[in-house]
Amino acid sequence: MNDPVRPPEPSTLDPIETASRDEIAALQLTRLRATLRHAYDNVAHYRSRFDGVGLNPADLESLEDLVNFPFTVKEDLRRNYPFDMFAVPRERVIRIHASSGTTGTPTVVGYTGSDLDMWAEVMARSIRATGTRPGDMVQVTYGYGLFTGGLGFHGGAERLGCTVIPVSGGLTARQVKIIDEFEPRVIAVTPSYMLAIADEFARQGLDPRRCSVQIGIFGAEPWTEAMRDEIETTFDMQALDIYGLSEIIGPGVSVECIESKDGLHVWEDHFYPEIIDPTTGEVLPDGELGELVFTSLTREACPVIRYRTRDLTRLLPGTARSMRRMQKVTGRSDDMLIIRGVNLFPSQVEEILLLDDRLSPHYCLEVRRSGRLDELTVVVEARAGAADRESREAAGRDLARHIRSRIGIRSDVRVREPESLERSLGKARRIVDLRPKD
Repeated sequence: MNDPVRPPEPSTLDPIETASRDEIAALQLTRLRATLRHAYDNVAHYRSRFDGVGLNPADLESLEDLVNFPFTVKEDLRRNYPFDMFAVPRERVIRIHASSGTTGTPTVVGYTGSDLDMWAEVMARSIRATGTRPGDMVQVTYGYGLFTGGLGFHGGAERLGCTVIPVSGGLTARQVKIIDEFEPRVIAVTPSYMLAIADEFARQGLDPRRCSVQIGIFGAEPWTEAMRDEIETTFDMQALDIYGLSEIIGPGVSVECIESKDGLHVWEDHFYPEIIDPTTGEVLPDGELGELVFTSLTREACPVIRYRTRDLTRLLPGTARSMRRMQKVTGRSDDMLIIRGVNLFPSQVEEILLLDDRLSPHYCLEVRRSGRLDELTVVVEARAGAADRESREAAGRDLARHIRSRIGIRSDVRVREPESLERSLGKARRIVDLRPKD
């Protein structure tokens, strides 16, 4: 690695980061009661939902009582498009973000000045937790605009006292040129796009291991430990995970700490986490795998009650911070494929293919339907040293065999030549659904 990345000094941490669990729970209860009341009084959707199950915000007497309140799902936000989920007059909303809407009506979220201040604070806290220090130069390679990534990192890095390079996404040759000439210590980017940047380093004849970047803060898509190893080895850097979603605030809901890199500490003073059974909705105890649910505790413009993220993880005790950790998300309940009766997530294939030195991390899963059954094709690029036809065919046979033995699924594997798959400039598209539309 480059020079060891030092963890933040204890004196620089917010007091809540080292508070006792009792102190955290007391704060959560106070804020949760206020949030429920704020949502009930100001958002017709929540008033209708609470009344429909015979609940009033005053019925929450303990944190455990939250289980009685209804979930919020993405479709609720779409039905209330664009501004009916706002809990303050539209004139008090000073920024709006929205999803792309590629799979339906966009989801819209608003921010008051207080919301933006809170977001900058949790983002500064998150960036500091990765070992980034005031004065560090941070290259922000997340997209700016309606997507929350770029502006979220920008505000947090400035709040921490860093020098921000707001490159945004795309123009990969320029990304490398800036790294080479400006010498940032930190980069914020999706893991799949970092691999595209690595490819560009090779095209320009530069050694990524000799570049200035020591810390990468990666989010916006699931990525595996094998992908972390790939990035850290390629760049001689520390790769840390950050989590967030616009419906809750944007990036900065949780983050890995450089001291431990053992899961993402949730900033529980602002976001209350639960894990539920994705089928029954039953709340599961800490340590069990299920779907992550969040309730915002301090949002003004868009309070969100028990939002189902569809991300699969588990909650664990805190280590580097008092806050609980969430295990690295490597799949979503709505990304799960069922191939001939077997459940499959893209991350399972990624873990297997990255064990083979002949295969690159650039891949996608194509799903087709033959009769009544779905069929899987894995399309993956060969590395430069194994690009001849014989090597690609051998690697494909081996990968198909390993997928069959470890996951229990027959698959067709196509190993393509290097740089033949489209590169993602943001979130990677891992699943290509070629099944006929009903």
